[in-house]
Amino acid sequence: MARLAIVSSFLGLLCACATPQPATRALFDGKSLAGWHSDVPAADGGADVTPSFVVRDGLLVSQGNPPGHLITDESFRDYRLVVEWRWPGEPGNCGVLVHGSTPRRLYGMFPQSIECQLHVGNAGDFWCIGEDISVPDMEARRGPKANWGVDGDRARRIKNLTDGSEKPLGEWNEMVIECRGRSIDIWVNGAHVNDGSGCTTDQGRIAIQAEGAVCEFRKVELTPLTTAGR
Repeated sequence: MARLAIVSSFLGLLCACATPQPATRALFDGKSLAGWHSDVPAADGGADVTPSFVVRDGLLVSQGNPPGHLITDESFRDYRLVVEWRWPGEPGNCGVLVHGSTPRRLYGMFPQSIECQLHVGNAGDFWCIGEDISVPDMEARRGPKANWGVDGDRARRIKNLTDGSEKPLGEWNEMVIECRGRSIDIWVNGAHVNDGSGCTTDQGRIAIQAEGAVCEFRKVELTPLTTAGR
């Protein structure tokens, strides 16, 4: 009986080891913008404008202007996204958007989504863009409930949980965004900086902003999530 139990345990271990693990995908290949498309209002009608997104020295570069978004061709759900970014010059505003859908939902530019903020000093904030999400201590982090909303001048920003998680200017930062069901968690350089639940959607495209400042990315990797947790 003991021998049978040992054999069964061994076979179980073999089966567990043989179970395929989710494969990590590089959404940016270091050479091109394959798998992405840009949505830049200033380029409508074939207008001759400076590209808002380029590949330079193996980096994906958001040039900041003209404002717009670089959007994945595919939609995703239940994943861990790892992004490494830095400000090569004057820091400013940029963001990673998840669960993107309707283009130009807000102000004729921002796609419907949940933004995971990269704005210097505020990395890890949520911004609600046509979608909504809840966090603990909602009024402390979003303001009076009467002002909440997902459009226009409503209270769309939900502040992150920590200060000082970003590295000095010019150094590389890491943001991990975990989307599981209708929950979204964010880590910045290993610190858990935001945790949202009850999101109004659980899937969509991923986008990177051009919003006034040059921001460089050296890694944009996605790993599908299993039900086993983080």
